[in-house]
Amino acid sequence: MTIAEGALVTAHVSNTGSMSTCWSPGARVQLSHSDNPRRKLAWTLERVDMGAGWVGVHTGRTNGVVAEAITGGRIRALTGYRALRREVTYALDGHPKGRLDIVLTEGERRSNAWIEVKNVTLLDGDRVRFPDAVSVRGRKHLELLRAAVEQGDRGVMLFAVNRPEGKYFAPAWSIDPAYADCLCAAAAAGVELLAVRIRHTEAGLEAAEELPVKLRPYTEPKETRTIP
Repeated sequence: MTIAEGALVTAHVSNTGSMSTCWSPGARVQLSHSDNPRRKLAWTLERVDMGAGWVGVHTGRTNGVVAEAITGGRIRALTGYRALRREVTYALDGHPKGRLDIVLTEGERRSNAWIEVKNVTLLDGDRVRFPDAVSVRGRKHLELLRAAVEQGDRGVMLFAVNRPEGKYFAPAWSIDPAYADCLCAAAAAGVELLAVRIRHTEAGLEAAEELPVKLRPYTEPKETRTIP
């Protein structure tokens, strides 16, 4: 369905972050339409063009793209498994129960892989960062991944970089230093950190190249410019 030229619509935004650096008045956008009569808003914001290409702001799309890439063997660190399940509850004595996005089992690897996926859109120079707002829930996911590692499984934090710019991933120290601290501690405890670019095509979305992950020193908040 297309929107008539000059028409004004109100669209749902499936994104709980600040959307800093991926939204501005007058930017070209793409919306999806639903015929479900029970929905309050028929239109949903999918992606925004900030000048260099599409930025994917619909966080609900990312996990499916990552899962498809894993089953297709396109993320090397996550090959060697035969079974993939999504939205799986992780329950362990001594830890709060929580849900992680993906678990990989039944493969040539000895350990199952518990994976949490985060949609990354915050651009800061040549870096892409997460989170773009304080994320208490994000820290809980890191704690679950650490618990998985302590039990002998793999814990994987996968940052899905949903925009074309940025040479590497780094935590957003100036926005949520507690999350950045927790991410560094999780990595030190054995949680694996991956950053994968999400490429936008005419047909949809696909996982592309991996980006380096750089965990900055704890002094970085004093050196980082403020992101408007």
